[in-house]
Amino acid sequence: MDTQEGRGFVELRQLRAFETVARTLSVTQAAKELHYAQSSVSDQIQSLERELGVSLLNRSQRGVRLTPEGVVLSEYAERIFKLVEEARFAVTRPGLELAVGAQEAVSQHLLPPVLRHFRSAYPQARVRVGLDSRGGLYRGVLRTDLDLCLAFGSVPDDPALRSETLVEEPLVVIVPPEHPLAGSGRARLAELAPEAFLATEKGCSFREMFDSAFAGEKEPVAEVSSIATLGACVAAGMGSALLPLVSVRAQADRGEVAVVEVGDADLRAKVTMSWLDRNSANPNLLAFQSALRTQLGG
Repeated sequence: MDTQEGRGFVELRQLRAFETVARTLSVTQAAKELHYAQSSVSDQIQSLERELGVSLLNRSQRGVRLTPEGVVLSEYAERIFKLVEEARFAVTRPGLELAVGAQEAVSQHLLPPVLRHFRSAYPQARVRVGLDSRGGLYRGVLRTDLDLCLAFGSVPDDPALRSETLVEEPLVVIVPPEHPLAGSGRARLAELAPEAFLATEKGCSFREMFDSAFAGEKEPVAEVSSIATLGACVAAGMGSALLPLVSVRAQADRGEVAVVEVGDADLRAKVTMSWLDRNSANPNLLAFQSALRTQLGG
């Protein structure tokens, strides 16, 4: 892009540094996302300001704010990077390739029929599926390491992300087969409150479900990092656990645990797919999203 006489060209790396700072309003956060040193991000933006001959950011000890010129450029930057992504995927479309991230429970219990359907419709497709925590998945999308992620729980409030709820899974309590509640199959929250519960670690979406169900007034007797381990501990008689039905159905079918529905509360967990807004025109992504909606959203 030509600037005024005597100035050079605006480079994409300068614009990317500015767009990330404008979106996060934090040089520190932008540096983390871009894997740059903070000084490098600042240098890129200062260089951009010199090229354009305007100030883009108001800097103070309290942080950064966009100037009026910065607001205008941030809108153009968002459109420019959308076009860049559209161009990149239009060129590479014949080699259908997608990087998908998911939590363990989603990958194991919900993704297989989706992948089968997608493979049937696009036999030339290559899908790479990786597992991570919820936070790791969203960071992967923001870094463009992932085209899309699937996770239980709330979505970060980030304007760069777009999200869509695919399905709401009922939450149930699992207990050891010999537990007194195993035969009833249904109980009220007040009946469940005295029970010893196991849960995942704080920060995990499944832990948020547990804390929300009991209004934060109940502490688990043990914390584990894996849903599979959580189920195994319940089967061994260590206590009970609150989990999405889809993640425990197979274990219950094998008789390792018993499922108890919560009778006086409609407890559900949303499964969402999230992707970068600027990546929305990616035809590979659109095809996989269609498969997700067909298999999970129906």
